[in-house]
Amino acid sequence: MAEALEGSDVGELDLTENGLRIHIKRRLDEVAVVSAAPRRAAVRPRAARPAAAGLGAPAPDPTVAIVAPLTGVFYASSSPTAEPFVKVGDTIQAGQPVCILEAMKVFNEIKAEVGGTVTAIAAKNGQLVQKGDALIRVQPV
Repeated sequence: MAEALEGSDVGELDLTENGLRIHIKRRLDEVAVVSAAPRRAAVRPRAARPAAAGLGAPAPDPTVAIVAPLTGVFYASSSPTAEPFVKVGDTIQAGQPVCILEAMKVFNEIKAEVGGTVTAIAAKNGQLVQKGDALIRVQPV
């Protein structure tokens, strides 16, 4: 099933039938397959992307992603006329609000799990994001 989803935009699939649950969650660099009955889990790395000639393997990303805890619409500020919660280059503290996700007309304030410097804002204002998508990247202090 994971291979069948390889070319799609589906990030998570959860199927339950006759007491058997299959949960597939795709990540940026791996595919996790979890089954509740029988209890087995397997994580398979995705095929590595070829490095540019002469450059070797890319360095690991030292930043931490603040991810969407649910599927919803990303908003960078509390209202269309308000300043964004954070901008690239801002220093933030753990627990500080960084954005809002709207789901089913409920506005959920998303808070930073780590303190540090904002290096990127991955989502665009008004964009629909999926649970697990990176919203903001932070260089921890």
